[in-house]
This record gives sequence, structure tokens and C-alpha cells, in this order.
Amino acid sequence: MKAMRSWYMIFPKSKWISIYIWIIFCILPFYFLVRTLSHIQIFFGVVIILLYFLFYYFSFQSKNGLLYMWVSFDMVLNIIMTLFYGYVYLAIFTSFFIGNIKSTVGFYIMYGLHIGFTIVSIVVGYFIELESFLDQTPFIIIAVVGVVILPIAIYHRNKQENLEGELESAKERIAELIIHEERQRIARDLHDTLGQKLSMIGLKSDLASRLVEKNPKAAIQEIKEIRHTARIALKEVRELVSNMKAVKLSDECIRVEEMLQAAEIHYQLIGDVHKLKIPILVENVLSMCLKEAVTNIVKHSGAKHCKIEIQQNENEVMMMIEDDGKGLNKKVGYEGNGLKGIRERLEFINGTLTIENNPGAKLTITIPLTITHQEGSV
Repeated sequence: MKAMRSWYMIFPKSKWISIYIWIIFCILPFYFLVRTLSHIQIFFGVVIILLYFLFYYFSFQSKNGLLYMWVSFDMVLNIIMTLFYGYVYLAIFTSFFIGNIKSTVGFYIMYGLHIGFTIVSIVVGYFIELESFLDQTPFIIIAVVGVVILPIAIYHRNKQENLEGELESAKERIAELIIHEERQRIARDLHDTLGQKLSMIGLKSDLASRLVEKNPKAAIQEIKEIRHTARIALKEVRELVSNMKAVKLSDECIRVEEMLQAAEIHYQLIGDVHKLKIPILVENVLSMCLKEAVTNIVKHSGAKHCKIEIQQNENEVMMMIEDDGKGLNKKVGYEGNGLKGIRERLEFINGTLTIENNPGAKLTITIPLTITHQEGSV
């Protein structure tokens, strides 16, 4: 259970100010010692101060039970310096370290003990050396306030820094996962786009080579089909590369409308996509899901009407795509109707896909914003 930073760092962003304060607090005890007339008292006072700083240093290098042992020794030396030399201010050093204890239970136990011992030793000191303590009363009050406030302030500051560090780590991990998911998506899209067509080109090339001598006309026809398939594959690769860029949902809605109009399917959009406030990743996923769903409608549904509804509230964004076609083919399963890619994309951002088939198909996509908005926080 080590402290979060170097033992002398009081102000985390100002190393030199911390050093200056340490020098002042290290010099002050000797001022109180030389006021005494006894050389023995001065000697023992110097030994106590040196032991205090030695224990203080050990406490920063220790963990678990040893840490609390060294802090306890420092508290005892605080009491000795207060009662025998009238020097209260070592308690501020101890308060600074207690604020750096990471364990919640350990912090509050040591914090309570330190406040109690400090106040009791000061009260007893007033009975022992009333005149000396009366002269220091304003400074003693400041020291007591520091003993009460300083540990709490440092403890909560460290907690906040820990949370910020964990959040940065989480953001880095999310970024890595996004890159990994994007690579998988590219690989999946390349496979879906090129795999079948390249296989077809290979088969037709073999067939054309066999037909060259036997049936030249058929071979020429096969070559024309190879050329046509290659052009389609090139076009799809270009579309795939362009889709790797950020896709706005509003732009995708325009392309979807053009696609449905070309297929003579009446199009209805409910909701203002321009007012949506969602992360880029969510917008990309929604755009790709919308494109895949509408493509499925155009190719397979035989629908005459298509309704798309997009809504957002504080907790989630919802997109519903409904048509009046023949519905999805239950015999081949819903995953065989081109919906596997949608599910895979939604799973990455904790989205869900609900399918209704009565009689046309109705897809409802829901994505929680409480998770996906992490990118915009802090």
C-alpha cells in the first residue's frame, strides 16, 4: 500500500513548492529546541526529530501492516514533541501521509486516531506549559484545522486521480477493441464481397480454358462474364473502402431513400436524424445496419412500403425498420436472411435486435447510450 507519489510531494503538480515547504517544516522544530537551556533536552529533541523523519520515510516505503506500524510510531513522536517541547506541527506531516493511505478502512482508522491523539496532546500541553501554548494558540488552531482537513482533501484527490487513471485505461481499451472490431468487420466484409465473386472468376476461368479449343464461342461468353464479375467486385471494393470512413446516419438515409425509390418501394421516415446526439461509433453501426436491412428488403421482401423510425431518449437510441413484404424465411432461419452481420455489429456496442414476422418483417434495433457515451465523458 505505497503512496501514490514521491514521499516529499505535497503538491503533485509543483515539485519545488513541496520541497520549500518541507525545508521550512524541517527547520522549525530546531527553533523550538534551542529555546531550551538543557543540552540533554536539545540532544533528545534532535534524536526524536530525526527518528520521526526516518519513520516517515519508512512509512512511504512500506505496505500492509508495516505501514500502519510506522505511522503509529510517528503519532507517538508527535505526542512527545507536543508535550515536552511544545512543538505541535509534526502532526501536519503525519496528516499528509495518512491522506495517501489507499485502504478506506485503514485511512479512516488512522485518521480518527491521529485527530484524537493530536487534540488530547494539545489539551494536556495547555496544562503543562500554559504560557508557551497561549503564545502559539493561533498557529495551533491552524495546525488542528490542517490535521482535520488535509487528510480528507488528499484522500479524495487521490481517489479522483485513481478514477481518472482507470477511465483513461478504459478509454484506451475501448479504442483497442474498436480497432479490433473494425479489422474483423473489414475482413468479414471483404470475405462477403470478394469471396464468392473470386471463386466464381476462378471457376469460370478454368471453364473458359477448357472451352477455348472445343467451343470458342462459349469460351468467349465465359470470359465476358468473368469481366463483368470482376467489374462488380471492383465496384463493391470501392464502396467498401468508402464505408470505412465515418458514415453519417443522415447521409445513409438519403441513399436508402434513393435505393427504395429505384425499387418502387414507398418510403416513410419518422424522426429527425439531424437532432440525434449519439457517438460516432453508434452512428456508424446504425448506418451500416440500416443499409444492410434495406438492401435485404429490396432484394428479397417484395414489399411495396417501407417505414423507418429513429428515436432517441436519455437512455437509448432505437431504430425500427418495417416492410409489408412476404417476411423472412423461417425455414432457413433468421441468421440466413442476411441478419448475422447486423447482430455481430450490435453485439460490440451492447445493442439488441428484435425480429417480428407478421406478415412482413419488422426489425427493432436498440442501443443503450449509458455505455456507448463513455467516449464523450470526462
